Amino acid sequence: MTTPPPAASGPSPEPGLSPDRGPASPPGAAPSPTPEQFQAVQKSEEFGRLRSSFRSFAIPMTVAFLVWYFAYVLLSTYAEGLMSTPVLGNLNLGLLMGISQFLMTFLITWLYIRHANRNLDPIAEKLRDELEGEH
Repeated sequence: MTTPPPAASGPSPEPGLSPDRGPASPPGAAPSPTPEQFQAVQKSEEFGRLRSSFRSFAIPMTVAFLVWYFAYVLLSTYAEGLMSTPVLGNLNLGLLMGISQFLMTFLITWLYIRHANRNLDPIAEKLRDELEGEH
């Protein structure tokens, strides 16, 4: 039986990792931003506008959806007579409100994508370019 050769001094890094176990940078790539640079961006006015713009959309939409969802759940539980009111043929109010939950999800998703493309992405791209360099 043969024995494996002795290991080289010190641990050898796994493929894709540098000796300090961090991600290896491709040759010629710009160095990664430092923690201090990230903190400077986080304290910048631009980042504040990004955060504010995100929150001014996300919080009201979350509240609106949760109100609509809990209204549906509570009405389904405590107002069976109202929810079983026929609207169109065999479709009753409860069924239409249940289907509207899916429609509301798609609507909010579409609105968020539109908001992000118009308001969030330009600021985020500018901040990323400042940190990492032009793409």
